[in-house]
Amino acid sequence: MTDVVERSSDEVAVAPARATVAVGAVAVVSAAILWFCASRYGYFGDEMYFLAAGRRPGWGYADQGPVLPLVARAMDTVAPGSFLVLRLPAVVLTVVSVVLCAEMARAFGGGRTAQMLAAIGYASSPFLLLQGGLLTTNAVDTALWVIITWLLVRWVQTRRDGLLLIAALVTAVDFQVKWLIPFFWVAIVVSALVFGPRDLVRRPPLWAGGLIVVISAVPELLWQAGHSWPELAMGGEIAGEEAVLGGKLLFLPGAVVLCGFLGTPLLLCGIWALLRRGEFRQYRFLGAALVLLLLVFLVTGGRVYYAAGMYAVVIAAGAVGAVTVVGGMPVPWRRVVIVVGVALGISSVVVVADGTPWRPEDRIPPPPNAAAAAVQIGLYGQFGWSELVDSVSYAYDALSPAERARTVIITDTYWQASALDQFARYSLPPIYSPSRGFGYFGTPPDTESAVLAVGSTEPALRSQFDHVEPVGKVDTRLGYPGNTQDVTIWKCTGQRKPWSRVWPQWMHL
Repeated sequence: MTDVVERSSDEVAVAPARATVAVGAVAVVSAAILWFCASRYGYFGDEMYFLAAGRRPGWGYADQGPVLPLVARAMDTVAPGSFLVLRLPAVVLTVVSVVLCAEMARAFGGGRTAQMLAAIGYASSPFLLLQGGLLTTNAVDTALWVIITWLLVRWVQTRRDGLLLIAALVTAVDFQVKWLIPFFWVAIVVSALVFGPRDLVRRPPLWAGGLIVVISAVPELLWQAGHSWPELAMGGEIAGEEAVLGGKLLFLPGAVVLCGFLGTPLLLCGIWALLRRGEFRQYRFLGAALVLLLLVFLVTGGRVYYAAGMYAVVIAAGAVGAVTVVGGMPVPWRRVVIVVGVALGISSVVVVADGTPWRPEDRIPPPPNAAAAAVQIGLYGQFGWSELVDSVSYAYDALSPAERARTVIITDTYWQASALDQFARYSLPPIYSPSRGFGYFGTPPDTESAVLAVGSTEPALRSQFDHVEPVGKVDTRLGYPGNTQDVTIWKCTGQRKPWSRVWPQWMHL
């Protein structure tokens, strides 16, 4: 069964039938895996930060827009304390991405086999799939890019300008999540001017949509301007982190292998197909845009996953190209390629299965070092928070009533502050942190001269206080170094300078 897709006012093409059953099965399995992931362990550090930010609504934050804090607050209002419900938006968006990857393969002329291969290629990527088990800026940003690219593919097919306005609305939301989407559109416009369709750049709805995005971003931009543009400063911090983790040398290999054993060859095949094969001529700008984005993020020191939102459309093209090429091979070679493809698919599924949180907490090995924890931050960032809260609460309760009356809590990291804010905000004094966005939530009052400091170093604390003594320790078996592992709790008195003068110097990203 086929249906008709309008390419332009005078050209009609027949689209292949949808692989509804096969793609639906991949989507259902993906949803089940993500649901299982979302129901295990505890809050991820950033998720608690979104909840804390949602309790302090604003037009902007130091390191993100207001969308995820609002989403987190809404989900927590619906089901207080449920990290499963909190993660539901990320789960849904990721499953939608799997389906849209198959839909783009269909738009490229791929039949049922290509559509199924595209869906499996996306869903078998440990990164692209499993990031949807947590509510993070990257999980949402990646999925919104997939939706936007699908709308662009549909526009190329139909020239329905309403699709560009819908893409603008999605872009407006995405800009309030992460400031990467302008890079996407610049790459799209440049690539369309070079490779076509140039008509895309001439469409008034495209620029009307851009105006909608700019107007919607004004409140956040004003907030950023009023706070010296901290989100732009975050770019420098991220570039420094990436330099430590391998920098430019490992950027391109790291960006490509995110797709997994099956997705990586499909991604490479997709770049080749979009740039070289004639049947993809009108979509060539999408492959060029991905290459351009990778080069830009390589030069600017971005993270390896910044362009991951474009992987779905390229994997879709790769699936169609691969099926076409393999179909034209001699039978013996075709069998070899199919066997290799099945082996890669099985390997990808095994890696995804290994990455799911199926192990009980007591069977998870602790991170051997900080670097290993950084690589598996999504795992180790979910543990140790109850122990942190208990240790800080115990240290606070051990203070005399007079000391408790004039003590505030200051944490070294925004994760620590967010955990205390989530679990003990009613039983502990006000919580502050100079770290990341939490530093903008408030300055400790000058009238409070005693501090229970969670983390930091003794020399740093002695620069502000006359008396510093350790009163507790947090060192969980599972957790993230510097947040719930090897963390000292300090009692600090004899403040030397008022917080109104010191806090701007302590704040950091």
